[in-house]
Amino acid sequence: MIGTVFRSEDVPTEDRFDHWRDMVGRMRSPSHITSTHAADFWARSRVMELGSVTVWPTSFLPTRYWRSPKLVRQSDPELYHLTLLIDGGLALEHAGRTDSFGPRDLHLTDSSLPYDLRPYGIGSADGPEPGVVKGVGVDFPKARLPLPPHRVRELLGRALPGREGFGALLADFLISLERQADTLPPSDAPRLGGVVMDLVSAWCAQVLDTEADLAPESRQQVLARHIQVFIRQNLHDPDLTPPVIAAAHHISLSYLHRIFPQQTQGETVAAWIRERRLEGAARDLANPLARTMPIHAVAARWGISRASDFTRAFRAAYGLSPKEYRHQALMSGQ
Repeated sequence: MIGTVFRSEDVPTEDRFDHWRDMVGRMRSPSHITSTHAADFWARSRVMELGSVTVWPTSFLPTRYWRSPKLVRQSDPELYHLTLLIDGGLALEHAGRTDSFGPRDLHLTDSSLPYDLRPYGIGSADGPEPGVVKGVGVDFPKARLPLPPHRVRELLGRALPGREGFGALLADFLISLERQADTLPPSDAPRLGGVVMDLVSAWCAQVLDTEADLAPESRQQVLARHIQVFIRQNLHDPDLTPPVIAAAHHISLSYLHRIFPQQTQGETVAAWIRERRLEGAARDLANPLARTMPIHAVAARWGISRASDFTRAFRAAYGLSPKEYRHQALMSGQ
């Protein structure tokens, strides 16, 4: 498991808001924290320390976070704070801008500058119901973002969409981290922090249209992960092959074969596709709701059109035929 979990219900009611305020103050840049729900506060959070990167999925009743000029002068950890909003609404004053945010919006703040982040709109203290604000915060040292500070400042305080391009990849990865946190070993933490920073860097560069500012190795890492997402989205297509993948990403086949194994511990593109397909088929075979689906249909659903090829590859990977695997999985689940 990665990260430690905070649940306000584990703290006496009268101490919950103070406990939350102290915890957030230790994790992020010190700020003034107030809430109209302080008397009966509710919050949940998981703090995942991924090397020098901290990711913390969190949900809380509407709360204001205000970092004054005085607090900036007193303490500056030299961090950028990135937030993905999942539910609720927020408004931010920062770096001379004022903007509002909704679900799937991203925003970036700088610990060296004052900010005022407060509830906004439906589901906030300003709306008809208190609601819950849900999001994922990412804190990282400024030095880890390979972009000039004056360019990064163009992003501060703005509502930036996380629904397409690298923004969507970043948002999906942050959300998946929370879902998989209980199954991820702590030894993976530094590598996952690197993945987060590669995606953050690529997203910032895409927004600024300055991909050339990224180091070559960062561009390769992000491209390889973009390709992995593309493969997962197209596993059902039997014509998904390395030449098709290379063409879809406007790169040569030789370049694809060179960069892909660097992100998959030496695994080739074809082998990675085969393993993902077999994993998907194994999940279907073990699913009681899909027990009547013919095995050849399961194979076709995952882009394997020849039943004989599927049986041979599945047995090589799992030591059982698809039929034997399904029977064993369904019997053990009874």
